[in-house]
Amino acid sequence: TENTQFNSSQCRAVNWKPSVEQVVGPYIHSIICVLGFLGNSLVIITYAFYKRTKSMTDVYLLNVAIADLLFVVSLPLIVYNELTSWSMGSVACKLLRGSYSVNLYSGMLLLACISTDRYIAIVQARRSFRLRSLPYSRLICAIVWICALLLSVPTFYFYKCYTPSHSIDILHFDNMTLNSEPENVCEMKFDNNNTAIVMKVVVPSTQLAVGFFLPLLIMVFCYTSIIVTLLRARNFQRHKAVRVVFAVVAVFIICHLPYNITLFYDTVRMFKHEDCSVVDNVQMVKTITQTIAYLHCCLNPVLYAFIGVKFRNHFRRIVQDLWCLGKKYIAPRRFSRVTSEIYVSTRRSVDGSSDNGSSFTM
Repeated sequence: TENTQFNSSQCRAVNWKPSVEQVVGPYIHSIICVLGFLGNSLVIITYAFYKRTKSMTDVYLLNVAIADLLFVVSLPLIVYNELTSWSMGSVACKLLRGSYSVNLYSGMLLLACISTDRYIAIVQARRSFRLRSLPYSRLICAIVWICALLLSVPTFYFYKCYTPSHSIDILHFDNMTLNSEPENVCEMKFDNNNTAIVMKVVVPSTQLAVGFFLPLLIMVFCYTSIIVTLLRARNFQRHKAVRVVFAVVAVFIICHLPYNITLFYDTVRMFKHEDCSVVDNVQMVKTITQTIAYLHCCLNPVLYAFIGVKFRNHFRRIVQDLWCLGKKYIAPRRFSRVTSEIYVSTRRSVDGSSDNGSSFTM
């Protein structure tokens, strides 16, 4: 029922001043969309045309890039939903919010799989050849996507497009009268209060448990064991890899911990009647910390792919091939011979490069 909807929705109905969402949405989220789209597209292009998936690591990286790419593609519509009236109907609302939830769970669980894969490769090196096989990795990725879909079933089911009862034609704010039209929203709607109370706690609690704390615990355990193992090795490259591990864990915590703390606080106080100023402050903090969490999809390609030397080499070859093709179409007579020579040499270097190693610095 609408009585158990978010308090922030009712406060926004009477808050005519520009909010943080109206500032962060169009600008910061646009930058995140562009950077995330470019970075993850480059990872997918690299695996599609330059580097085949030959290891468990490669399969995980490709799936993380796909999840992040689907997320940044859906982000503009999410921003549109938060800033304006939803006009695309309930089906589009369910697909948008449901796909966002699937990508969230799959992306986080795949990061946990990557840390487990690194743990097996470094700490359990003797068993790595038996456990780190392509069939296993594809099976694990399929299980991850299925789990993410199942965890997102409540989102697909309860998100609807509707006009809330507190959306009124004329709003009175102090001595001012503001003309407004009822706005449709794409939010969760329930048939009774009992279902609303349960699901409003279950959905964010599941997101906290499976979408943050479970991957965090796996990453902390695996990377702690990796650091201990690497510190025992008297090798400069291994100690350099320790810094990479610290960077991966630190970025994950910095990006996601503030938002999940805010989400936990918002879930605990969700059904308490509070002043609109308090609700607005919580919503402002939630918006800011959520934006910081969104940044992680832009950093994933850098942390998990482009740090690797071989992946950087493939990226340089992509730029070279694009440059050659550009010269070929812009001035074919002038540059056709140079283009063909560079393109052939580039393809030879790609075909002659060794792909036996991992994409990671470690």
